[in-house]
Amino acid sequence: MHRRRLRPAIAALALIAGLLAPGVVTAPPAVAAPSGGKKVIANLFEWNWPSVASECASTLGPKGYGFVQVSPPQEHVRGNQWWVAYQPVSYRIESRKGTRAQFKSMVDTCHAAGVKVIVDAVVNHMSGQAGGGTGWAGSTYQHHVYPGIYQSQDFHYCGRNGNNDIVNYTDRYEVQNCELVNLSDLKTESDYVRSRLAAYLNDLLSLGVDGFRLDASKHMPAADIANIRSRLNRSAYIVQEVIYGAGEPITPNEYTGNGDVHEFRYGKDLARVFRSERLAYLRNFGEGWGHLPSGVSSVFVDNHDTQRDDGGVLTYRDRGIYALANAFMLAWPYGSPTVMSSYTFSSRDAGPPSDGNNKTLNTVCYSGWECEHRWPVIANMVGFRNATEGAGVSNWYDNGNNHIAFSRTGRGYLTINDEGSAINGRSYYTGLPAGRYCDIIHGTFTNGTCSGPVITVDANGWFAANIPAHDAIALHLNARLP
Repeated sequence: MHRRRLRPAIAALALIAGLLAPGVVTAPPAVAAPSGGKKVIANLFEWNWPSVASECASTLGPKGYGFVQVSPPQEHVRGNQWWVAYQPVSYRIESRKGTRAQFKSMVDTCHAAGVKVIVDAVVNHMSGQAGGGTGWAGSTYQHHVYPGIYQSQDFHYCGRNGNNDIVNYTDRYEVQNCELVNLSDLKTESDYVRSRLAAYLNDLLSLGVDGFRLDASKHMPAADIANIRSRLNRSAYIVQEVIYGAGEPITPNEYTGNGDVHEFRYGKDLARVFRSERLAYLRNFGEGWGHLPSGVSSVFVDNHDTQRDDGGVLTYRDRGIYALANAFMLAWPYGSPTVMSSYTFSSRDAGPPSDGNNKTLNTVCYSGWECEHRWPVIANMVGFRNATEGAGVSNWYDNGNNHIAFSRTGRGYLTINDEGSAINGRSYYTGLPAGRYCDIIHGTFTNGTCSGPVITVDANGWFAANIPAHDAIALHLNARLP
């Protein structure tokens, strides 16, 4: 029996006490990694536009997040489930999350806070409502007819399996020409469809958007995405959702010429190590595990799909161990990291907190919204990531089991003790300049002061500390006290 399955869900009491406290409030070229010195993305899943704007100004900007990923903004089918946002009925920027004017105001506010905006763009399909209906903003539609946008000739009808649905994921044609759970599959090889999708993305670019997460990219040939991207009016960061499947003919590597690709194996592997294996195995985590090359890999502990459909990942429910896994992700120089920010749910289909008309309510953190991006351990490690960008790994240490430590050469240091008992009476070689550093796992560095423990690194780069079970210490140059 795996030892971690025996421990309480809230394990590291000192860590959790801090974790739950509110935080401080021709073709344009593919952009193969988030630009600028601040690369961490916060995925504010299903937040409405006024709440995203407020969060950019109060938290994301001050904490050093470089990007915010927002949910699909186009008009969608009616309902409260989370997945209605992934069933477009038109490309009007009008949804349960807000109006076009609110969306534009959100983008401008985030930019003023130094945060770029990535839109979750649904371009593989339209709705899955066989009987049609009326969308959020009043547009009428049928399963394969969207007046003024698409008609029946603009969709695939693969005619397999007694219907048009995908069944066999080892058949490339079926995956890219049949319907994903009855969602009307756009004929993305068509010049008209390509031009219409590009027009939608260009409209978002005109509102100031900086990039796109392309939903269901696996269900479109990479060449179709490349053609649509070539029609964009300016460069934009692109990240594609391509879920790796063992033995499947469609692989994430096919899509790297278009931009970044989600590395779904990352979260599964990290969860397995933290739950039931040894942290010592993380010494070559990433490409050494057969993952995508770091420069084109988008990584996360969990996202909105995996936290619902994949019991093999860590989520907000794992509390302390989830915080530690995010701390590792933000400290380890592999891929471009995204921090998930969820709402509380017990049913897979449950939508975000909403009013009686299914309009998404303003976010109130820790009251129906988990706001993991604000948890002090995670939010403070964003600063660690920014301070150590571009530095390699050195001074790796492990005890062969679940105590690890490493430097981001000359700029930062992290040690994690995920053993079942404290590690006392030992010293750690950081390679950092001598000085007093804020331990950002347990305190926040602000205006030259630290709200938590201060660690003294001596003239030779060493410090001594005791580390409780399931806990950590993190230091970096930008949290060095005067």
